[in-house]
Amino acid sequence: MQLPIDINTIKGFLDPEEGVALQQHCLATAALGPCLEVGSYCGKSTVYLGVAAKHANGIVYAVDHHRGSEEHQLGEEYHDPDLYDSGAGLMDSFREFRKAMRAADLENHVVPIVAPSTVAARHWATPLGMVFIDGGHSWEAALNDYRSWVAHIRPGGILAIHDIFPNPAEGGQAPYDIWKLAKASGLFEELPMVKTLGLFRRA
Repeated sequence: MQLPIDINTIKGFLDPEEGVALQQHCLATAALGPCLEVGSYCGKSTVYLGVAAKHANGIVYAVDHHRGSEEHQLGEEYHDPDLYDSGAGLMDSFREFRKAMRAADLENHVVPIVAPSTVAARHWATPLGMVFIDGGHSWEAALNDYRSWVAHIRPGGILAIHDIFPNPAEGGQAPYDIWKLAKASGLFEELPMVKTLGLFRRA
């Protein structure tokens, strides 16, 4: 499915093969309910998901506080000075996110929820066709994202988890740890991974 903008103009860390896989699963599960992603950053993954939702006349809920994960903060490895709000002394990726949604003509199919994942989930009641977890990579953040959203996935729906690195030398372990939780839960059928994208179907 062709993207409406050059995806490389959007800041982010998603491999194109992973993006295409997300798009395909979002399209395939759109009839079950909307897609929700945790951790939108500047909107790279959201464009892939949003194009699929638009094609199916669906919705993507994009949950992110837009203050950056631990590794994006001032002085950290993935800090981007272009996204630093010096007045507030905080990261702010929401302006770039909105710009990407506007450029991709997805504003009628992507609903940004600018809040921490646990706050957004507190009174959530909408069944979901797909959940994509790509939020904070600390153990606490990843576990909170998993616990907050997994129960809302409808049978036949998809759980996708980004940045799965079984080898600790290759990347942080928190996403891999919640991937293992999902695998052991009995709630899901494991699907083939796409690069670092772990995939499950709700039984």
